[in-house]
Amino acid sequence: MSELRQDPESQTPQQQQHDQDQKWMQVAIDLARRGQYSTKPNPNVGCVIVKDDVLLGEGFHPQAGQPHAEVFALRQAAAQAKGATAYVTLEPCAHFGRTPPCALGLVDAGVARVVVACRDPNPLVAGKGIQILGEAGIQVEQGLYEQQAEQLNLGFLKAMATGQPYVRLKIASSLDGRTAMASGESKWITGATARLDVQHWRAISAAVITGIDTILTDDCLLNVRELAQGELANVVQPKRIILDRQGRLPLSAKILQQPETIMVMGPFRQDLADLGVIQLAVCSLAALLEDLCQRFQFYDILVEAGATLSTAFLQQKLVDEMISYVAPTFLGQSARAMFAADFNQMAEQFRFKLEDVTQLGDDLRLRLIPSQESV
Repeated sequence: MSELRQDPESQTPQQQQHDQDQKWMQVAIDLARRGQYSTKPNPNVGCVIVKDDVLLGEGFHPQAGQPHAEVFALRQAAAQAKGATAYVTLEPCAHFGRTPPCALGLVDAGVARVVVACRDPNPLVAGKGIQILGEAGIQVEQGLYEQQAEQLNLGFLKAMATGQPYVRLKIASSLDGRTAMASGESKWITGATARLDVQHWRAISAAVITGIDTILTDDCLLNVRELAQGELANVVQPKRIILDRQGRLPLSAKILQQPETIMVMGPFRQDLADLGVIQLAVCSLAALLEDLCQRFQFYDILVEAGATLSTAFLQQKLVDEMISYVAPTFLGQSARAMFAADFNQMAEQFRFKLEDVTQLGDDLRLRLIPSQESV
């Protein structure tokens, strides 16, 4: 049964304002999403300037070093911004960086009201932007579509709050939980639509982590080659990180022939240094993630690896989200399992909370959050 919507003429002014707020914040969120492949390490932010339910200006942050969303929106609105409402998906910045503070820009423009979807935990902001607005006499409201806005910046928000990146673990398997034949052959378990969807997760990631066995078996590139939205030109390619503790990476590997940054966690090799490969001197997965976040500003990490490395990330509780593609096929008991854990008791199992299920062609994509109940 369809929802009956109230006639706008019979609504109270408060109800009308609420509906308008929802409409315009959704526009701001859609704008923010336009920067999802190009802004890293900066967050995705959208802003619209509205007066009397009429759009006066809009903008999104396209790339680090370029103006913020509020700047573009205020430029369009110009003098009309005075007395208007600004809808912003993330708290306006309050510090001088490559660009001036957006909170001061909104104050100088004379906006009367600012609706903020979610706060910025960056210590340089962290409520200071909202404080600047409030002290200037601007009405500030927070929390509208907060969850949707947070989904746009999971890596940035976690990194600013904890100093750790947001880690997604991607797995593609058959119905019987197999990821490849015993020989290592895995092309293709899932269909073209699901494989195209993987490109999106790579594109929003600052780095892709894999193990040396995946490189030796598949000779893969792990870069972004196609996007459903046709936005390949805007993509900041993810860096590729190979865990190679025994120094087995061959110089003939295709991944070394790509211009994007390659990093290797393993023993120092001069031949790799000569190729410009960055070699990481860390001794654990936790230390690797901390180094990537704090030294390189990699806030979103995608792990695409075999069973051993995937299991290690899960066992060490380093996974924030698992993206599992399930194909409607059986590969048999001799095929390779998706995880390498060996459990003897039910209490040892990994449990997840199901966030989303999406059909992609004949395949399913499950987005799963590790449960706190898992030991």
